[in-house]
Amino acid sequence: MGMSTIAINMFLTLDGVAQAPGGPDEDRDAGFEHGGWQGPYFTEQFGTEIVGPWHANPGALLLGRKTYEIFAGFWPHVPPDADEYPMAKILNEAPKYVASRTLTSPEWANTTVLDGDLVAAVTDLKAQDLGEIQVIGSVELAQTLMRHGLIDEYRLTIHPVVLGTGKRFFGDGTVPSGMKLVSSQATDGGIIAAVYRPTGAPEYGSV
Repeated sequence: MGMSTIAINMFLTLDGVAQAPGGPDEDRDAGFEHGGWQGPYFTEQFGTEIVGPWHANPGALLLGRKTYEIFAGFWPHVPPDADEYPMAKILNEAPKYVASRTLTSPEWANTTVLDGDLVAAVTDLKAQDLGEIQVIGSVELAQTLMRHGLIDEYRLTIHPVVLGTGKRFFGDGTVPSGMKLVSSQATDGGIIAAVYRPTGAPEYGSV
């Protein structure tokens, strides 16, 4: 019986902000007014060559409550054969695990709530043969997973925009780690898509 791996798929600005890439009302925490910053850079190439392949065939999804509620309010209502939303079938059919102490009766099919010790629950998931467990968005959840060394792969899309405010993916308290670059690609919309795997404690030296 094999173990599962955890891959993070995260949209970032050039200064590392991950808050509300999709729309103005996605996440207004702390008065954030720049929601929807991803829109101008999202091209057909980005969708077909990066977003599609990165999110294809998840063994399971692991989501924070806020991201889960945004997804659950939209994706279950999209027909599985809707050509403009190829992700609908994947997201609706995949097993979903949501980290929440307040969500009690999830209505989105195939959802399990992780309401106890999150680190223990995710460690248990990784010990199962689920394949690739994908984390999409869910900044706070991702930071918890980072602090406990539970992430196997980072898939980051870095957009050519600087906001100067907002929730940063690698925020204060992030555990130092070295990274190995697995692949990188620039899109026609100016996005850099890079895949990294952690290598443990960073190396320091002089030049």
